[in-house]
Amino acid sequence: MMRPADEKDDFAIELDTIAASSLPSTKMCSFEIPHNRYFPSVSYSWIHWRILKGLLKSIRVVIFSAKINILLPFGPLSILLHFVTRNHVLVFFFSLLGITPLAERLGYATEQLAAYTGHTVGGLLNATFGNATEMIIAIYALKHGMIRVVQQSLLGSILSNMLLVLGCAFFAGGIVHTEKDQSFNKAAAVVNSGLLLMAVMGLMFPAVLHFTRSEVHYGESELSLSRFSSCVMLVAYASYLVFQLKSHRNVYHRIEDEGQSEEFDEEEPPELSKWEAISWLAFLTLWISILSEYLVDAIEGASDALNLPIAFISVILLPIVGNAAEHASAIMFAMKDKLDITLGVAIGSSTQISMFVIPFTVVVGWLMGQHMDLNFQLFETATLFITVLVVAFMLQEGTANYFKGLMLILCYFIVAASFYVHTDPTQSKFYI
Repeated sequence: MMRPADEKDDFAIELDTIAASSLPSTKMCSFEIPHNRYFPSVSYSWIHWRILKGLLKSIRVVIFSAKINILLPFGPLSILLHFVTRNHVLVFFFSLLGITPLAERLGYATEQLAAYTGHTVGGLLNATFGNATEMIIAIYALKHGMIRVVQQSLLGSILSNMLLVLGCAFFAGGIVHTEKDQSFNKAAAVVNSGLLLMAVMGLMFPAVLHFTRSEVHYGESELSLSRFSSCVMLVAYASYLVFQLKSHRNVYHRIEDEGQSEEFDEEEPPELSKWEAISWLAFLTLWISILSEYLVDAIEGASDALNLPIAFISVILLPIVGNAAEHASAIMFAMKDKLDITLGVAIGSSTQISMFVIPFTVVVGWLMGQHMDLNFQLFETATLFITVLVVAFMLQEGTANYFKGLMLILCYFIVAASFYVHTDPTQSKFYI
């Protein structure tokens, strides 16, 4: 049956209307495509914001949380003065001031990383980075052939820790706690004193061979003995780490008489993530390396300008860089009556330098072709031997007071005055 023409037109119009009604849904689909593409950009922006937020928090914690970081601008300023004025005195002292907060922050980053690695690896990290400033300065001095500067700066770090740092800590703790003698773990102190005496023995025999002229091959036997003894001392220090951190940990964790829990096991949660701590360790080590090169370059010029012996600069002034932070922490722990931690900072650092850093520099000098040995000359070796004996007698009772601290400080003044009037008899050993 045929439809009229007007009905056919109405039917066509109705079909067009139905088709047109589906267009909005098609348009919505077309609008949803770019909307779905928008989510990845939002997620990427969120990730970038989280990274930026973490970076700003890390910078705030590391850079702006420590008051000592007010000295940080002296580092770039020393580099600027090196190229603009060539004033060795200003470059030397500004480099010292610039490295001081970096050394403290390097120790902080090491502690943060050690919280993730456990006690054994943490002990190795502390051994490596705890005295990283002294090691970096020593390597740059070795690079310039300044062997006596290396020997005397490391010797100065030991003397500074054992006499000045420990003396200031005992004195401050004794003033705060005048009503009693403070006590500490005597067994741990005896072990460290034994290691220090072993280090003295390692340094003494090359010097005795040299000054008695009893070597089989003059000059060569002294160097060979130093390298062999350095390897033995490194093995001894590795054994000490195992003894301290694994087999005899109870010796280094004193239980309080009141029956309280061990204070040393109270660990605060780390403020930095593991990778943030690693990144800061790399950055701080690099920055200290840069400043150390300018510091070493300025030593000789500063010595001539100030009319100071290089021995005095190396033994007294350079160790201030690495020990400034240890000074503050050791004194604060002593004032809180935590002398075990104080001894871990002062005597433990001396043990690290004598049994790890000094042998390490001998091995590095061996690889670099430098004749770095353990012959610290007669004056320096005798000074170290007497210092170890004095400190060992101070620690044998297991108690401390302000008078013992005062005696240690006065002993350091005598040592400083001795090196102020001491002239190195082997000037040829500065450069080889």
